[in-house]
Amino acid sequence: MPVAMSDDRPENPYLELLARGAPAEAYERPVLRARADKAPADRLAALEAAKLLALRVRGELEGRRRREAELSALFETAHDLAGLRDLDAVLQAIVQRARSLLGTEVAYLTLNDPTAGDTYMRVTDGSVSARFQQLRLGMGEGLGGLVAQTARPYVTESYFHDPRFQHTHTIDAGVRDEGLVAILGVPLLLGSGVIGVLFAADRRARVFEREQIALVGSFAAHAAVAIDTAHLLAETRTALAELEAANEIIRDRSRVIERASDVHDRLTELVLRGGGVHDVADAVAEVLSGSVEFLEADEAPAAAVDRSRADGHAVRDGEEDWVAAVSAGGELLGALVLRGHPRLDPVDQRTLERAAMVTSLLQLARRSAGEAEQRVRGELLDDLLDAPDREPRLLRERAARLQADLDTPHVVLAAGIEALGMGTPTTGPGNAHGTTHGTTHGHGTTPSTGPGNTSSTSGGAPAEDAAGRRRLWSAASHLAATRHGLAVARDGGTVLLLPLAEGDTADALARRTARQLGTAAHAAVTVGASAPVPAPAARPGEVAAGYAEARRCLAALRVLGRAGQGAAAEDFGFLGLLLAGTREGAPDGTGVQDFVVRTVGAVIDYDERRGTELIRTLDAYFAGGMSPARTKDALHVHVNTVAQRLERVGRLLGPDWQSPARSLEIQLALRLHRLTSAMGY
Repeated sequence: MPVAMSDDRPENPYLELLARGAPAEAYERPVLRARADKAPADRLAALEAAKLLALRVRGELEGRRRREAELSALFETAHDLAGLRDLDAVLQAIVQRARSLLGTEVAYLTLNDPTAGDTYMRVTDGSVSARFQQLRLGMGEGLGGLVAQTARPYVTESYFHDPRFQHTHTIDAGVRDEGLVAILGVPLLLGSGVIGVLFAADRRARVFEREQIALVGSFAAHAAVAIDTAHLLAETRTALAELEAANEIIRDRSRVIERASDVHDRLTELVLRGGGVHDVADAVAEVLSGSVEFLEADEAPAAAVDRSRADGHAVRDGEEDWVAAVSAGGELLGALVLRGHPRLDPVDQRTLERAAMVTSLLQLARRSAGEAEQRVRGELLDDLLDAPDREPRLLRERAARLQADLDTPHVVLAAGIEALGMGTPTTGPGNAHGTTHGTTHGHGTTPSTGPGNTSSTSGGAPAEDAAGRRRLWSAASHLAATRHGLAVARDGGTVLLLPLAEGDTADALARRTARQLGTAAHAAVTVGASAPVPAPAARPGEVAAGYAEARRCLAALRVLGRAGQGAAAEDFGFLGLLLAGTREGAPDGTGVQDFVVRTVGAVIDYDERRGTELIRTLDAYFAGGMSPARTKDALHVHVNTVAQRLERVGRLLGPDWQSPARSLEIQLALRLHRLTSAMGY
């Protein structure tokens, strides 16, 4: 509360006004009251002098309070800089304090862009125009561009009437949208360079005092320090992050080297002590903390193995399995399968791939060691095929050394690889155009569709055929060794003598063998099987007879369009009885040839004597459902030509040749004729 004083002294009322911080207009009241009271002149003069002195004191006090507020704001700004966490927040605080202390309607800050060569709006406070908030000023353009270019503060009482700086349509439009008139801009100096400009602006004409310009300059200096500090902190953080990343890479590489060294030592030890592929799988399982299994080529997941071979890396199979192909020289030897790992880091993936490589080397070493055994197996099967008078006791002893038991039922299988990309012969059941006429061969020669003769499946180059036969022989040898059987390369194909398990059939064994050999050889493999041979050691002669029967089945499969499959004589029904009918010693094909000659021999003889195509016409006629129109389309001749040929067939075979019973016999005879021609009978 102000202290009550007597009005006798002229300064007393003004001291009271100063004490309670009265506004400037209140200082006129004591003088006006004295005049109203008709005070003497000396009294009025003393009051007037006291008023002026009081106003001057009031001004000093106001200035001190203002400087105190400015210093407090600068102190707070310095405090913000000391605890700098967010550059945007610090700059926003600087702009807000500058606007508050100067009492302006708008304050904003721009930064220079060295790359673009201009300056752009960074922070605003009190701005309402989106266009103004997105302004970019070229160096020397507008008041801000002039400040940024000259590194000196500039102030204008009326922006649009000030000719000292370059006006542009874009800048003027933004300033007009914001409604600014009086603008003060001071540079943000960092060393001797300008990095931006701090502004205070009003939407009315205004004169900025020198103290106000100095105050904004102080805030600009703080802003420059904040920006520089933020840049240094950003660079420090970046350097620390890069250093941390480098340290992490070093630690990761160190772990990789340690784990790789551990795996290398384990695998080397396995190889040196003669370990097998399953030992490798166990060692990798221990390192990777999972379940690792080696699978043969026919047991591995085909799609995943193909992707692994194509990529040269281990690949995911399903949700939790990884597969690494085990191959050498283009040949698939098997696969390593890691189970129970949804994700596999690069180190573990390389470990699995390295184990697959070691496994392939072990497989090749095992194969080299087994080649001698394969030769022995081949020599034994050669003796069974070529020398049926061998002493059974010696055969049993030789087989026992190979872990084969020739006193149990076995099946003879003839396997032939098809030309790459083909797999089916040009003729098959119901194909009326194509004919596969083989020539008659003597005993021991290879018919035109026999195993190893590539004419039955056109399109294979000699080099490809030779490589395919090598793959087939390798796969057959491996299969024979694992099944305790025998295998030998013969007549351009492969012959196998495999034991027949209880409950198994020759036909099922043939189909299974075709599938296994095809997978291992990467090509279609056709397999013909004999009827079971009860005891090859006791009756070695039946092995040769079984081989002849298996070859006939192989040829029949190709002629009937079933290349790439496996079958035994029992799979062909009546045709199978004819194929196997010579088993007991009759000349090959005698029963078949008699039936063919008896049924269509007259037509065959007529074609051979006259060079006609009656047999071909009959094939097309029956294949076309006994329709002359479809027959002429198949043969590409006129329908009258078809009619003339069928009339000639009727004279040769008799008028009832198209009756149901006769036509069935004729169609069977035609098929057997194609088959026996292909087999060389």
